[in-house]
Amino acid sequence: MSPSTSDTNAPAGLSVRGLAVAYGDLRAVDGVDLDVAAGEIVALLGASGSGKSSLLRAVAGLEDVADGDVAWDGRSMVRVPVHRRGFGLMFQDGQLFEHRDVRGNIAYGLTGLPRARRGERVREMLELVGLPGFEQRRVTTLSGGQAQRVALARALAPAPRLLLLDEPLSALDRALREQLATDVRAILREGGTTALYVTHDQDEAMTVADRVGVMESGRLLRLDTPQRLWTDPGSSKVARFLGFDVVGDLALAPGALRVVGDAVGQSEERGGPAETRLSATVLASRLRRGQWEVEVELDPERLAELINMIKSAQQAKFKFVGASRMTEQTGGTDRKVGTYAAGDGSSSAPARATAFAEPTYVPGERIVLNLNLARAVNVDPSY
Repeated sequence: MSPSTSDTNAPAGLSVRGLAVAYGDLRAVDGVDLDVAAGEIVALLGASGSGKSSLLRAVAGLEDVADGDVAWDGRSMVRVPVHRRGFGLMFQDGQLFEHRDVRGNIAYGLTGLPRARRGERVREMLELVGLPGFEQRRVTTLSGGQAQRVALARALAPAPRLLLLDEPLSALDRALREQLATDVRAILREGGTTALYVTHDQDEAMTVADRVGVMESGRLLRLDTPQRLWTDPGSSKVARFLGFDVVGDLALAPGALRVVGDAVGQSEERGGPAETRLSATVLASRLRRGQWEVEVELDPERLAELINMIKSAQQAKFKFVGASRMTEQTGGTDRKVGTYAAGDGSSSAPARATAFAEPTYVPGERIVLNLNLARAVNVDPSY
């Protein structure tokens, strides 16, 4: 669609088609298609340099579009100046005006309203973000969480038809970020706000958004609801980003592996098609960030048998190459198992892993891990 035309058949809301953003020879965004329906919250996930912020800035009009189109309700926005798009912006640091109090910050974009209505709107926004009575507070006295709430109130005050949020909570500590993510979703849903939300934190994205997209190298790899994205990541790259253990075209969800105890006096029982066990020998233990971690050596013959069982259960051929990250779950707590070298499933060389465990495990001790194949899904290893 030409930047000067309007598509009357286009869905209401944001429509991005074939979008490209280039910095010299580098394509930061490379042919992305994306729709955000009116009233929907879509989050874009990705590591630094994945193109998610460049895409958001192109939608806002802050980056030149090298190719493709950005449209709202079927009308191209590519040649529309930033201040005429009717989009709201919120960034990581909030960018509050220190010389203005809270009222002055929130009212900044309300100059077209009568003075009485501006004051009423400021009070409405402060109620919405949970800061009633903060009108006269100096922004320099606000906590980090309060400052971001004020920034959100300022962005919402003009009632933008699309709100663009770029890492709005990343400067906050984890506990506050988790709480504010829940609050932000409630605030956006209450106002029926259409929003495009960029973050590198998958928990934050899945808390806030109706749909979540994963980006890498300028491309949108997957876009779906949080539940479907988690149960079917689709590709090995998406699975790895979400914390799955990827081995060939098999992805193991967190909790697929769990410790079932030590091997002393126990026989290594063979599970059915849904579960299987393998033993390991503890090589070393260390304390990292308050959590005990043990390095273990897996039995190669049992590992090969396990690989064959996985192949049979999934009715697919898997090639095990290099190192894979695995996760165990003990007592309902997710714990990282780390990396192991698998080869092709027939190697006689011992495979090593790193597991989080209680400090009771000592070098030379035998332990048993359990794999639940019901928590394994097929993925496309080509992307």
